[in-house]
Amino acid sequence: MTALVYGIVHSADTGWGNPLTAGALTAAVLLLAFFIFNESHAEQPIMPLHLFASSERVGAYLGRILFLGAMMGFWFFITQFLQGVCNYSPLEAGLAFLPMTVANFLMAIAVPKFTRRFGNPRLLAGGVTLTMIGILWLSRLSVDTSYITGIALPMILIGIGQGGSLGPLTVSGIKGVSGKDSGAASGLVNVAHQLGGSLGLGILVTVFASTGSAVLNGRELLAHRISAALTGSTIMLVFAIIVIFTLIVRTRKV
Repeated sequence: MTALVYGIVHSADTGWGNPLTAGALTAAVLLLAFFIFNESHAEQPIMPLHLFASSERVGAYLGRILFLGAMMGFWFFITQFLQGVCNYSPLEAGLAFLPMTVANFLMAIAVPKFTRRFGNPRLLAGGVTLTMIGILWLSRLSVDTSYITGIALPMILIGIGQGGSLGPLTVSGIKGVSGKDSGAASGLVNVAHQLGGSLGLGILVTVFASTGSAVLNGRELLAHRISAALTGSTIMLVFAIIVIFTLIVRTRKV
């Protein structure tokens, strides 16, 4: 993970052909391959590879990586926008996230009821789709964006979407595992969570750093770069939706 994220972030300043960038990425691939080889031969593997035999669990792991990557970008770059473009103080920037926090809290409480009514796969697909719409809305940010219509309202959608996504992703991530594998399966859910946040933010920071403009500077350039990064978050969520529909929703219907 360290080698992979470092290689991606390092490429923003030096390019993909830089020896250190290429070396870090190569090391990441080799270490991952060695880890998989080791787990396939260990008597008591840390990560039993048969956990990936279920398409629903694979979809939950991949979906979680993409979802958390997008959300980590949201938290990081919207904070930069509020303080660097809107000139909010740290306290004001924190309070500006309140609409999302409240919506997230209320939706998380209602998840059991919605799961019984719609089923886990459809609730998950709906939650990620709402999050994608909210992030897409936010990706249109500029220096003239109004807080109410340009930030608070999409935050509410994101809060509802996140509240309706993380629980169902966890359920799908441990679906059908035996008792002896329950700890490993839940651990793999957490690995996907941490991997998605680190890897996603590394990619989006690279997008941010590589986005420039010959006519913009100062607050305008910062807003332009944040908009590009959030567009990257939107793309991650589009891929997450495709993964969820292909590996979880359709699989459950078969």
